[in-house]
Amino acid sequence: MEFETNNHSVFLLHYHLVLVIKYRRKVIDDAVSERIKEIFEYIAPNYNITVEEWNHGVDHVHILFKAHPNTELSKFINAYKSASSRLIKKEFPGIRKKLWKEYFWSRSFCLLTAGGVTNDIINKYMEHQGEK
Repeated sequence: MEFETNNHSVFLLHYHLVLVIKYRRKVIDDAVSERIKEIFEYIAPNYNITVEEWNHGVDHVHILFKAHPNTELSKFINAYKSASSRLIKKEFPGIRKKLWKEYFWSRSFCLLTAGGVTNDIINKYMEHQGEK
């Protein structure tokens, strides 16, 4: 496990983000997925975010990424959804016909922490602190 650092902290923060197309419209193919990944990777460095894994279904994407402790995740997600929605509809005009009222992403999202260890391991570690 390799930790990251900044001026005052050491950290390793992984997140699993799931974004869903509005009303689960089936508009994501390999080309669309690749383009929305490119947009994510373009915006991410501005928020100290690094993509680690990307996968998609026809109506959603899964993204595993690393972030810094000071990253404002909700601001990043909103900026990403806004930019990617605008660009995808412009670059893939056929998608517009499949959407409802031009909405690309659902307003909601699922963001999970994805640490390297389970809660049980952390609890055991904490219980045994100070013991020899």
